[in-house]
Amino acid sequence: MVAILEVGAFIASLVVGRIGDVIGRRKTILYGAAVFVLGGACQTFATGMPMMMLGRIVAGLGVGALSTIVPVYQSEISPPHNRGKLACIEFSGNVFGYMCSVWVDYFCSFIGSDWAWRVPLLMQVVIGSMLVVGSFLIVESPRWLLDNDHDEEGIVVIANLYGKGDIHNPKARDEYREIKMNVLLQRQEGERGYADMFKRYYKRVFIAMSAQALAQLNGINVISYYAPLVFEQAGWHGRQAILMTGINGITYLASTIPPWYVVDTLGRRFILLSGATAMFFALSAISFFMYIDIGATANMVVVFVMIYNAAFGYSWGPIPWLYPPEILPLSIRAKGASLSTAANWAFNWLVGEMTPVLQEAIGWRLYLLHAFFCAVSFVVVYFIYPETANVRLEDMNSIFGDATTIAPTPEQHAEVESLFSATRSPVPSFRLGDNDNNDPNIPDLEIEPPNVEVEDGKPILPDGNGISVQDVKEGVGGWISNMVNRSKEDANGSGSGKYKKVDQDETER
Repeated sequence: MVAILEVGAFIASLVVGRIGDVIGRRKTILYGAAVFVLGGACQTFATGMPMMMLGRIVAGLGVGALSTIVPVYQSEISPPHNRGKLACIEFSGNVFGYMCSVWVDYFCSFIGSDWAWRVPLLMQVVIGSMLVVGSFLIVESPRWLLDNDHDEEGIVVIANLYGKGDIHNPKARDEYREIKMNVLLQRQEGERGYADMFKRYYKRVFIAMSAQALAQLNGINVISYYAPLVFEQAGWHGRQAILMTGINGITYLASTIPPWYVVDTLGRRFILLSGATAMFFALSAISFFMYIDIGATANMVVVFVMIYNAAFGYSWGPIPWLYPPEILPLSIRAKGASLSTAANWAFNWLVGEMTPVLQEAIGWRLYLLHAFFCAVSFVVVYFIYPETANVRLEDMNSIFGDATTIAPTPEQHAEVESLFSATRSPVPSFRLGDNDNNDPNIPDLEIEPPNVEVEDGKPILPDGNGISVQDVKEGVGGWISNMVNRSKEDANGSGSGKYKKVDQDETER
């Protein structure tokens, strides 16, 4: 049953990259959450195995979509100096959900009816419904808006994120110029397909996919999926094994909090390297105590499982979800993230399927196998992964040196470590708005923010029918009202219900 969900997640993660580019990040989150709720409802009220399996597949589709697009969305709305912190907070939310699910399972084990398994499944419907509602409250990614020429909407969103709602804020306008220039330069590169992505950005794609694959091969799902079985192997039985799993979930959650404060100062590489080292020794210790099988084995296995989980939660838990969307350029970000997430679910499925077989066949040696992959992870990160802390998304080309636009790229390698405390990108960007720059190699790009009317300190964004942002109601009720109004406009042929595009046709320049 575990594998069925992962099959659905794998399929969704492969296709959602293209969907996210077409309909936007926010709508993809909405539809992914709705599909997840539908799958959870099918499982909760299943009357037989066919309905349960259908629910698992459908829920997997929702999980795959959300696990792909949410990290992309998060990276695109975060400022560079705390992008890592926000990604780690997001991962803490995931682990909090895992911990809650373990404790719900434990308390529901006291229920004598079929609600012992229906209640845990019902909880995912409740949480998924909250995400559906929340998707109406969040803004669209400003980078997606500008990439699709919704420039007026984009400057409003950027002003809300970076300029306290003031579209004339210098920081907001500079951010707009940086993003828009990057969008226009990437358009000159041409093709955005998968073949071009592998050809031009092969190193970035390898890092994105290997980070997710190694995170699974490092053994986390041996603990997450089969923790009760691991504890039973060590001497804990029945409900006690589930209780130990719940306690382990608490330490797992606690371990995800320290990265909030160090990921943007110590950097991604240090966290991954130190985490791989700690996990290597913890897994080796688990294997050793299971091998000698002494009186203290049960307690020592619990201790080192918690140490391992803490090391993973601090390092290889959050960072592989942070790396892919921040190192991939906007033109292929959703597609590349979909491949990295697909790698996660593929290896997730592989580990989930092989773990019970290997536990039966090789016993304690299984943990040495995953310790070996922790050592491999250390080597791969040390020699291949660059440091990206505090680097703006638009400046990643200078880290990898694979930009192909005719405009000159910034310095190839910045001394990132020496500038971690800064609130700006350590990689210099183009000097935007510099009228003294007459370099003929730099194309003439229209990167100035569009004019948007302001009333009472708030931007007014016409939709082509005289309706402004201030006239648009918020919340679920407001959303329904807005959709009704848009439907009426569409019926009268007076509106499309879509963002208005401004004049950015490059072919005319």
